[in-house]
Amino acid sequence: MIDLHLHSVNSDGTDTPEELVRKAVAAGVSAIALTDHDNLGGVETFLAACRESRITGIAGVEISAEVSEGQGSMHILGYGVDPRHPAVAENLDRILDGRAWRNGQILEKLGGLGMKLAWPEIKAYAGLNVVGRPHIAQAMVEREYVGSVKEAFDHYLAKGCPAYVDRFRMYPEEAIGMIRAAGGVAVLAHPFSWKPYERDLEIGLRDLKSLGLAGIEAFYSEYDPGQTVALMRLAFKLALLTTGGSDYHGLSKPGISIGKGFGRLHVPDSCLPPLLEALGKDNQWVAGVSPREG
Repeated sequence: MIDLHLHSVNSDGTDTPEELVRKAVAAGVSAIALTDHDNLGGVETFLAACRESRITGIAGVEISAEVSEGQGSMHILGYGVDPRHPAVAENLDRILDGRAWRNGQILEKLGGLGMKLAWPEIKAYAGLNVVGRPHIAQAMVEREYVGSVKEAFDHYLAKGCPAYVDRFRMYPEEAIGMIRAAGGVAVLAHPFSWKPYERDLEIGLRDLKSLGLAGIEAFYSEYDPGQTVALMRLAFKLALLTTGGSDYHGLSKPGISIGKGFGRLHVPDSCLPPLLEALGKDNQWVAGVSPREG
């Protein structure tokens, strides 16, 4: 059992990279990937913890890509990405600047709703990590504006809610190009979030493959067996890799467990070797015990 889609406190999760590794080991998961939103700040700590625990770890990132209005949302996972590559630094700095602007706008909206928060109290929850909505939610709980982080998201911070603010995104060709330039493999996360119909998705995937997309996330917490089979069929037809993961965020998405999602998720071990092969045995951003290490 593997899980190649996990989030930490470095984006909008509530566990540290080290805690993710401990929980994965306890759950009997043999390989994991840290895929924080738009940043790679936790990957070195994550890989060190994977080596210590003798579990396969892959440094990853999840990039939110810009799509035309009405097309859903597109998230692109980058596996084995070198966080020190110049293209990564340049592009992720642009995204972080956009996040800072977004955070300020969210605070303004909350203030207009009678929920005033000060930046220092929010930053205290983030520590050295990137400030995101989970930290704002924690400050809201501390001020007793809401009873839980879930309530903060459900009523104020989630898309469509009164304090939600959209943010800067890279275009798909930029995201895929950056991932490949940094030695990584680009995979489309939860594909039906972008295009819900198989025929439309196939057309879109052909375009993304021409840009360098290498795979799709066929196994996902919110997908039923029929959706998984459809994605496996598309992957075979288009010669794409298949991966899978829980999209675990900790308390930010209660009910999702590492390795098991909502309880029925099972990402086959057979997804791992082709991904490792695509990354190449010299990729420094894969750690721990893996099939290629024999």
